[in-house]
Amino acid sequence: MDLYQIKTELPIVGYCESRIGGRSENQDSYGYQDTPFGFLITVCDGMGGGPGGKTASSIAVNEIIGGVMNGDPDNSPKNVLLKAINRANLAILDKVTETPELKGMGTTCTAVLINDNSAIVAYVGDSRVYQLRNHHKVYRTFDHSMVFELVKQKVITEEQARLSEQSNYITRALGLKAELEVDITELPYEKGDLFLLCTDGIHGSFPEDELLAMVMKKGNLGQIVDDIATAVDGNGRKKGGGHDNLTLAVIETQKNSILKEKMNTRTKLIFAGIVALLVASIALNITQCSSIRKIKKANEPKIVVDTTLNVSDRKDKVKTDTTTIIGTQINNNNESKTTKK
Repeated sequence: MDLYQIKTELPIVGYCESRIGGRSENQDSYGYQDTPFGFLITVCDGMGGGPGGKTASSIAVNEIIGGVMNGDPDNSPKNVLLKAINRANLAILDKVTETPELKGMGTTCTAVLINDNSAIVAYVGDSRVYQLRNHHKVYRTFDHSMVFELVKQKVITEEQARLSEQSNYITRALGLKAELEVDITELPYEKGDLFLLCTDGIHGSFPEDELLAMVMKKGNLGQIVDDIATAVDGNGRKKGGGHDNLTLAVIETQKNSILKEKMNTRTKLIFAGIVALLVASIALNITQCSSIRKIKKANEPKIVVDTTLNVSDRKDKVKTDTTTIIGTQINNNNESKTTKK
């Protein structure tokens, strides 16, 4: 068992574990560090014959951590992390130039940089990052692999991709070429959120819902991480051994980020619908009230005061409709008489 508790001064708790699986060498690497830009953790899965895979993943972890530690304070944390990953890519290429027998080596990369403001997630390849909240998946990276391109095109399902013999063919990696395309995003987080970083040796072993159920179950976080590694390892041995290296890290945030969650499209539509219903309800009430007032007014007798009579007018004036008329006669003695129909 290679379970390690993460040590950090930030309000984060977490554990990491890496096992060799059924292979002769563990080519996975991981590392973490408190940096001037926040807490950084990275998990990499090396590839390449001989010592190449382990060399590539180790270089990546060291260079990413070093790049963030020495990042330009005038740059944003997001740009600092992006530059650090590109620095790691170039360092692997330089190593191949120095040692030609390492040609063909490379590595996947996942990295999470957490500070008071947000969590910045970056990745290349098919190692994954999940963000989990209240027993639900709120974010997950999308594998840079041949089979996930088919998933994107809706040719196959994610479960079919997981079980495919081509599942380990990736379309992006550090160490392949100087121009590197990195997917990077900034996320809000809440107290109690879980971030899972893992290689395909972990997420390829079980259907996603089963894996996430193991991560999100109640209990000691260190024990949960170890139980997952044991379950994956045991599953591989049941299938005859020879299974992939397996590495995972799970961290739990202990406070809310300054960056807040934006409403997604579904929430916006629900909110807009509620507002529309409220507006329609108010408009209907106004219309009904107006109609009631008009009915009441129509049923009330109309009273018309005739002020046009002069002294010579002595007869009452009566209208022929159903309206009640009050005629006012003024006599020489300024006496008034009212006639009501």
